[in-house]
Formats: sequence, structure tokens, C-alpha cells
Amino acid sequence: MNKHGKNIFYAQSGGVTAVINASACGVIETARKHPEQFGKIYVGKNGILGALHEELIDTSLETPEAIRALYHTPGGAFGSCRYKLKSIEQNRAEYERLIDVFKAHDIGTFFYNGGGDSQDTANKVAEFSQSLGLDIRCIGVPKTVDNDLPFTDNCPGFGSVAKYIAVSTREASLDVASMAQTSTKVFILEVMGRHAGWIAAAGALAQDTDKNMHAPHIILFPEIAFDQAKFLAKVSATVKQHGYCVVVASEGVKDLDGKFLAETGTKDAFGHAQLGGVAPYLAGLVQSELKLKYHWAVADYLQRAARHLSSTVDVEQAYALGKAAVEFAIENKTAIMPTIVRDSTTPYKWSIGEVALSKVANVENKLPKDFIDQEGFGITEACRAYLLPLIQGEAYPPYVNGMPDYVVLKNQLINKKLPAFEQKK
Repeated sequence: MNKHGKNIFYAQSGGVTAVINASACGVIETARKHPEQFGKIYVGKNGILGALHEELIDTSLETPEAIRALYHTPGGAFGSCRYKLKSIEQNRAEYERLIDVFKAHDIGTFFYNGGGDSQDTANKVAEFSQSLGLDIRCIGVPKTVDNDLPFTDNCPGFGSVAKYIAVSTREASLDVASMAQTSTKVFILEVMGRHAGWIAAAGALAQDTDKNMHAPHIILFPEIAFDQAKFLAKVSATVKQHGYCVVVASEGVKDLDGKFLAETGTKDAFGHAQLGGVAPYLAGLVQSELKLKYHWAVADYLQRAARHLSSTVDVEQAYALGKAAVEFAIENKTAIMPTIVRDSTTPYKWSIGEVALSKVANVENKLPKDFIDQEGFGITEACRAYLLPLIQGEAYPPYVNGMPDYVVLKNQLINKKLPAFEQKK
């Protein structure tokens, strides 16, 4: 075993997706094929908290079949967390604790699977390790349903959410259309997306004008300020033309003053404004101003957990990025993140690239202006061309007794070697 035959620490972070476990599968299966490079593969229980509290899961106790089943299992198999490390200057003790745990368990490689905040964490750990002259490779593995990481064509998790939202919008639209004469005239679907409208945009893939399927008629993006009068006029005109109106609204829609329509006044663990209920807000407007019967729904966790409706492209890319992260570690790379590179749209071809973590950390990739139509309620053909390849293929999980056959791992913790860590409040 050479000097890099040390153990691995992998952790999942932030909101989970239908395919984050496929990335975990890519990491673990690939690392297992290189025993000369790596020792044990440990995983943090509940993300980076697993390192801070020295709660490390020993994946060597899991069978190859169980690890392979991660490929088709949604959620975060090892637990995730919303926990952002402060700067080294603000809380050096946390970084020292991570290094102490890594040293105690002979960890030479750190993979952090998450979004922008997670890539920031991986970058900070890389910088701190380098400042101490330690040989610890830190590599980010991208993940986010919001599709808002820069320097990668798209993010694992997004393609499956996009497929779920597009399919759900089409199915709900057919339902509403069939009942519109005597019942619901307006249906509003609220989707995720705090600052970036990628998921909302995906709702437009439900449209097929050749089949007389025009819904959704209105998409509300975080990138476009909400104009109440313009919105109500569009709803009214659409109901008059089609008999009904379907709206897909991002949770992050803001008013003309830049305030979230659905802001509750509280904040989440990352310090982001807690959002809650843009759909009922819009429904209230439709009721009070237009006197139209409505229904609304919030896709919420359903959209990011729907592994039964994942796209094949998304699952394959999620696995490939986990695999690439391990291959980068073997090449002694650090402070980088593997990316998806779009080599061609028609036909769709992609490959793996890389970017420095310092460039990715805390940068949000929003919907480009040329992806939103002039009216501000729909997408352009350029956006459709970008989105369509990402929802291709049906990667159904295996079924038993009519239900998806998902795996629950043993998640056996190793023995602790260090005193308990007291976190600052």
C-alpha cells in the first residue's frame, strides 16, 4: 500500500435528490476497485456532522449488492444535513476538529456530495489542509435539484425533478381540462427554486401544441419580478381562450420590490429566507380578484424523491460524477469538482470535465435571459433545446409486490477514538 492507501471520508449534504445515492454508488464501487489506492470507505452520518461528531459509517460491512442498490434508491442513504461551516477565522475549532478526526481514522481523501454551500465547505477544508501541509485530497461531487451550480452543464438531481414536474404538469393539466366547464378553472403547481427558475422552466416541457396541449399557460420565474396586474390579466385571458389556466410557479418568485411572495420571515440553517406557500398566495389572488374556482398543489419533497420517474440521463450522470471524483483522487487532484460538459445537443453527447472548487463556491447559476420568452411567462426554444436531453430515458427501479424495491443500509458506526466535540452556539 503506497502513501495514498489511506481511508476515504464521503458525506452527503443539503436537500437530497432522487439520484444522490447513485453518486454514492459511483464513489464506493469505484474506490472498492482500487484497494492499492484506498483503505476503508467511511461515510459521515448526516453529512459533515458525521465528521464533527466522529460518527463514521463503515461501508465495508455492506454487500456489493446493497451498494449496487443505491443506484436506484432515492433519498440520502447515510443521512444528510443543512450545516454550513463558518469561515476559518470565525470558527477555526471546527476545521481543527475535522482534521483531528481525519488523522485519527487515517483519512486521506474527502468527498463532499452537495450543492454550492457544500462545495464551499470542501474548498475551505482543502485550503485549511494545505495551510497545515497535510496530504488530504478534497473533491466536491455536484448535486442539486435547483440546477444552479456554475461551470457544469447541469447538476445531478435536476434532470429527474425536471421530468417529474413536466410529467405531473401534463397529467394535472389533462385532469383540469376535463373538469373546467363546471369545476376548477385555475390550477397552480408550486415547484422548488429559490433564486433560479430551472425547475419551473421544466414545466414547459409538458406542452405539445401538435397535440393541442398548451398547458402550462403561465410560468413564474424567480428571475422575473411578479407583476400582479399582468398576471391576473393573463389568467383571465387564458381562461377565456382555453376554458382553464395552468400555472407553474417557482417558490422563489419575488414582487416588484424584490420581496419573496411567500416569505414567512424565518430563516433556514444556511441563513436563507424560509419560503412557504406561493401557490396559496396566488390562489388567493385568483379567488379575490377574478372570482375563479381554483386548486393548488405543492410538489415539495415529492419532486426530488420520485426515483420511479427519474431520467436515465440524470442517473447515469450522477453515477459518472461519483466515479470521476474517485479517479481524480487517484490522480492526486484536490480542491476540484467534476463537471458535466455538453459536447453536443443534437444528438445529445456529454463528457466529464473539472473546475476548481474556489470558482464554484457560493456562485448561483440562474436561468439565462434568452431562456425566458419576451412576455416573461414562458420559455424560449433555446431553453427547450437545453432541457429536453436531460429528461430522456426511463430508469425504473426494480419492483417487488407492486412497490419499488429500495435498499436500507446497515449504516454501522465505527468506534470513536476522540473526546466529544462541543460546537459553538
